[in-house]
Amino acid sequence: MSAYPVIQWSEAGQERSARWRSEAAVPPPKRVAVADDRTSADAAYRMACEGTALLWRGDFQNARQLLQALARRTDRKPKTGKAAPATPAEAFHLHRKAQAQRARILGMVLLPFEAGHVVPLRRAPDVRQACDEAYGPADEPYVASLRELQGLVGAHEWRKKGVEIPALGARIHPWYGVFSPVRGEYVDLVAKAPLPSKTLAFDIGVGTGVLSAVLAKRGVAHIVATDQDARALACAKENIDGLDLSSQVELITADLFPQGRAPLVVCNPPWLPARPSSPIEYAIYDPDSRMLRGFLDGLAAHLAPGGEGWLILSDFAEHLGLRTRDELQGWIDRAGLKVVGKLDARPRHPKATDATDPLHAARAAEVTSLWRLAAI
Repeated sequence: MSAYPVIQWSEAGQERSARWRSEAAVPPPKRVAVADDRTSADAAYRMACEGTALLWRGDFQNARQLLQALARRTDRKPKTGKAAPATPAEAFHLHRKAQAQRARILGMVLLPFEAGHVVPLRRAPDVRQACDEAYGPADEPYVASLRELQGLVGAHEWRKKGVEIPALGARIHPWYGVFSPVRGEYVDLVAKAPLPSKTLAFDIGVGTGVLSAVLAKRGVAHIVATDQDARALACAKENIDGLDLSSQVELITADLFPQGRAPLVVCNPPWLPARPSSPIEYAIYDPDSRMLRGFLDGLAAHLAPGGEGWLILSDFAEHLGLRTRDELQGWIDRAGLKVVGKLDARPRHPKATDATDPLHAARAAEVTSLWRLAAI
């Protein structure tokens, strides 16, 4: 715990401090006031907007209600109408800015934790396992945001329940901070694309291990799956072991490719070329399309003769004006690759049909594709 920053505040006339924990890499707030059941939502909202965090000393369930009240105030529509964004890209950046502002305000409700991840508040739930899965052990007290704790608990429930994968006839259990395969259309594409070989495949950026598992279930004898994130590799191992596929799937730490060549190389990079605002967002945002371009640039050198590279990618970024199809095709051409086939799928997630979503037009037009690439 000594590696974590320190948060400081005054309480009962004394200066206090504790370690600060944030998986989202949020720095500790500079101003902290003690709050409890007597603190009104309006006062809390005003302080949060001004940059003062509230360290909660009251009933835990009342803290949850306060957070809901702050969310309602944050989500209020402005009374004066503003001009609509001129472009989809502007709409996207304004949406992200609003999300960041919302996260900042809601992250201002803080909770004390004792060693062992115990919340010393009335009616506080037992969150020890959820915190241990995300944070690791805690041998001294610390402070964290209530909103982050809710994320940890939600991730813990997803990990217990799992995500049903029809192509596997089983569930995949995502860990906190590892991209969950709830967007099932990309998994279905890998499940039905014609296999160029069943001898060997590389899975670049294994995540939960879902694509490696699908390939193994389809009869690929050996899959070498890579990731540079230790949490993702541990998550994938748990899933692969649970599906009894460890004899077919080899997990290794690598930035993109393992050594050698394979007749099939699969990659599902983050779909949006934007800068993540936290480490967890690296599963969604790929700054400057680093992983996408790295995969394309290195693919030809890692394909066996006659082999295929499967790039699973949504065109959401194209509809947002963040990347053009010509740019993508140019990267493919410059990497010495050609497109030998493409399978498409429409999204099935609820936001695709939510007309109130600020990015609805782009979401409604989105198509997820499996690009079958070969060396020229």
